[in-house]
Amino acid sequence: MTHASALPVPLPMVPVGVGSIENYIQSVNRFPILTPEAELSLARKFRSEDDIEAARQLVLSHLRVVVAIARGYTGYGLPQADLIQEGNIGLMKAVKRFDPERGVRLVSFAIHWIKAEMHEFILRNWRLVKIATTKAQRKLFFNLRSMKTG
Repeated sequence: MTHASALPVPLPMVPVGVGSIENYIQSVNRFPILTPEAELSLARKFRSEDDIEAARQLVLSHLRVVVAIARGYTGYGLPQADLIQEGNIGLMKAVKRFDPERGVRLVSFAIHWIKAEMHEFILRNWRLVKIATTKAQRKLFFNLRSMKTG
């Protein structure tokens, strides 16, 4: 596990043409984890000044969380890269809506948004679920996998 970064540090860009999902995951894991203080500073800067660089640093430092969550959804037969991509969208939405004054870490707040985007992607793309439109049907669908393995 990498050490937390004490100050906001300029982060490199994620390589666009990395070739494989394994290379992407390796590059994501190279980004430093922010300390609570650095995260708070960046979140305040983004919220008050609309600083895109601060938002970028927040997103890049939390990409590993998206990868970890996506691994939990591999049993649905959808490409892991697509799940990660949808999770990244959820992470960006979370950064945009995050209120640093609430006293909660971004990762705790972002997990909901990441999972929500992944769930929507699964529901849109898994053939059995085209009819799962109500909350009860979606709950049943997501419990099916645990019943199959359990």
